[in-house]
Amino acid sequence: MTRRGWALFISLGLIWGLPYLLIRVCVREVSPAFLVFVRTSLGAALLAPFAWRAGAMAQLLRHWRALVSYTLVEIAVPWWFLSAAEEKVTSSLSGMLIAAVPLAGAVIAKVTGTDRLDRRRASGLGLGLVGVGTLVGFDVGAPDLLATSSFLLVVTGYALGPWVLSRYFSGLPGIVVVEGSLLLAALAYLPAAVAQHPATVPSTDVLASLAGLGVLCTAVAFVIFFELIGEVGPMRATVVTYLNPAVAAVLGVAVLGEHFGPAMGAGFVLVLGGSFLATRPLRPRRPAGVGEAALLAQPLPAREP
Repeated sequence: MTRRGWALFISLGLIWGLPYLLIRVCVREVSPAFLVFVRTSLGAALLAPFAWRAGAMAQLLRHWRALVSYTLVEIAVPWWFLSAAEEKVTSSLSGMLIAAVPLAGAVIAKVTGTDRLDRRRASGLGLGLVGVGTLVGFDVGAPDLLATSSFLLVVTGYALGPWVLSRYFSGLPGIVVVEGSLLLAALAYLPAAVAQHPATVPSTDVLASLAGLGVLCTAVAFVIFFELIGEVGPMRATVVTYLNPAVAAVLGVAVLGEHFGPAMGAGFVLVLGGSFLATRPLRPRRPAGVGEAALLAQPLPAREP
């Protein structure tokens, strides 16, 4: 990975380790639907001028079916289920379960024919699944099993998102795609947000957390995410989940006083180890050859062979 790639990787890992803490704070006073609406609408509003400047909105509309699919798997479904789960599950455990995204990405790459699954990668998948089972089996009580099981949808959606981008939006500016997706999700959640709006003004902590989710964790993070995809490819970009769960765990323990037991630590190590084995390249990658364009107008890469 290039020096620029490492900088993008570390920045995104830190930023995307923060939402779990902010979501946990928000769902104490607002509904998951209201949270997702605020996050998507604020992100869309901030990115709108840059997306308009990049152009290609007309081209995006011609891919409306793919845009709906991407919105569902990357934003609309995962963000709601993640927010709903954190009403019962700690932010630390949430971040660690998301570390399984590279495992799902390896399976998707195999199923779609974009990459191979050899014995080493298969052993990584098995090791990662044992880690997930350790996290869930030892750190989750029976009342929280339903909430924890919803992470299967979240993990699958986060792994599918980069594949949909590389498959259907090659050549389009990334900022345009994410703007359309955020706007579509915001419109979809508007009726539920109106029906479930807080009866009173939320506390300062919740308002600050909502702002952080919309500005830093959505608008800024997606810009960095598209740049990272352009630098290292869509499937390797999901490996950012090696870093953000650790950030989530540290923040959950330090800020919210959440429990971090031996089983959680062991499960986390198994998940990361499995993800590492499952996503190691089988052969040297060709130089990406991207990253020289302006940040917000960087086109998405073509589908990987």
